[in-house]
Amino acid sequence: MSKPTEEIVQTLKRKQLRVTPQRFAVYANLLSRTDHPTAEQILSDLNQDAPVSSQATIYNCLQTLREVGLIREVLLEEGNCRYDANVQPHHHFRCGSCGAIADIPWQALQTIDLSHLNPDWQVSGYEVTVHGTCEACQA
Repeated sequence: MSKPTEEIVQTLKRKQLRVTPQRFAVYANLLSRTDHPTAEQILSDLNQDAPVSSQATIYNCLQTLREVGLIREVLLEEGNCRYDANVQPHHHFRCGSCGAIADIPWQALQTIDLSHLNPDWQVSGYEVTVHGTCEACQA
């Protein structure tokens, strides 16, 4: 899902965001991966060679990117917020052994009938998390 530099810059500008080095780096990092990293993992990646950003800056960048719809928060485990640049509707698989997370295409699962839910609820969407053991942990 890696995008060329100019495409990332134009995407940020289309969302009327200033293209700061940190915002660019956070968004580019998320676009380059499919493992749904935490903010701490992103910070570690970006500061791997030399400190370039603080934890507060990473959280601010993530919040801004989420607010404009470029990324989404994924809550697949208690107390751990992860981030995903794939904002298209999809589900997730989570390995109970190693914690790996993978996308499941939306159409891979049958549509869920929500008509039997509490009629007072205003449902705006849903996603499914499938739990199990990944191929690597089964080996």
